[in-house]
Amino acid sequence: MFRNRLAKVFRHISKIAKRQNISCYRTYDYDLPEFPFCIEIYDDKIYLAEYKKRFEMADKEHGEWLDECLKIISEITQISSEKIYARQRQRKEGREGQYEKLDSKEEFFAVHEQGLKFNVNLTDYLDSGLFLDHRITRNMVREEAKGKNMLNLFCYTGSFSVYAVDGGAASITSVDLSKTYLNWAEGNFALNGFDDKNKYHFVHADVKQYLDELPDNFFDIVVMDSPTFSNSKRMKDFLDIQRDHVELLNKTLRCMKSEAVMYFSNNLRSFQLDADNIKASSIKDITKATTPFDFQGKLFRWCYKMVK
Repeated sequence: MFRNRLAKVFRHISKIAKRQNISCYRTYDYDLPEFPFCIEIYDDKIYLAEYKKRFEMADKEHGEWLDECLKIISEITQISSEKIYARQRQRKEGREGQYEKLDSKEEFFAVHEQGLKFNVNLTDYLDSGLFLDHRITRNMVREEAKGKNMLNLFCYTGSFSVYAVDGGAASITSVDLSKTYLNWAEGNFALNGFDDKNKYHFVHADVKQYLDELPDNFFDIVVMDSPTFSNSKRMKDFLDIQRDHVELLNKTLRCMKSEAVMYFSNNLRSFQLDADNIKASSIKDITKATTPFDFQGKLFRWCYKMVK
C-alpha cells in the first residue's frame, strides 16, 4: 500500500519539480494514516519525519517496520538509504518547537533553490532551516525588492532576506529571538557571497518589543512569518498570534512608508484575521496563490499581502 502510494505521488511531483528546476520539495505528507510520514527531498538527500501516533508499536516491531519503509523510499526515489535522515516528531500547529535543539551533530550542507544556496540541517532541529512551503512567496519578495528597505521579522534562517538581497534590496534588517538562527542566516548570506555589513543587519531581539524602537515610515517591504505561539524565557511576554496579530501588524505598519507592502503568514489552522482593526489600505488573502505544487491540498497556513 505504501509502495504504491509513494510511487504514484513521487512520479507526479518529481516530474513537476524537474520541469521547474526545483531540487528541494515535499513528496509525501501523511497520505496514508498507516504510514504517518512527511518526506522531503533536499537535492540528493531525504528528510523523513515520522509523526508520533497515539498507539505505537513495540520497539522491535517498529524498527523492522521502519526499515522496510526506508527500503521502499530508497527504491522509489533512487536515493541511497544512507542519505535518508529519519526522525520522530509530534505533529504541531505552527512552529513553536523550531528553536528546540534535538541533537548535536552539527551536520550542515548546502542545497539549491531558484538560483540561490541555503544551509540546511536534517539532524539537529525539528525543522530543516528552509521552509519549502514559502518558495513562491520568497520569489515574490525578490521580484519586489529592488531599491527597497526591507524588514524581515521572525526571520528564522533568513531565506526571505537572501531572496531580497538577490532582488537588489537597498537594505535589509533581519530580526529573530534566536542567536542560533541569526548566525545561520548570516551563514546563508555568506554562502551566496552577500557580505555588505553596511546594508545587511541582523538583530537579536523580541519582535514585540523591537517594533517599538523602529522609526515611523521607513520600510518599503516587510515579511512577518510569525510563529503561532511562543513563550520563550527570553521574551518579556508570550506570543499568541491570534490574540496579538492586530497589535503586531499595526505596530509594523507604523514603521512602513505609504504604499509599502507587507507579507504576513502564520500556521494556525483556526486563525481568523481581524481585518477591520488592521490599519492597512488593502488586505489580500494570497494563501492559495502562494501554495506550491508539492503542498496542494496539504498546506495549513495563511498568507496575506497588505499595503499601507
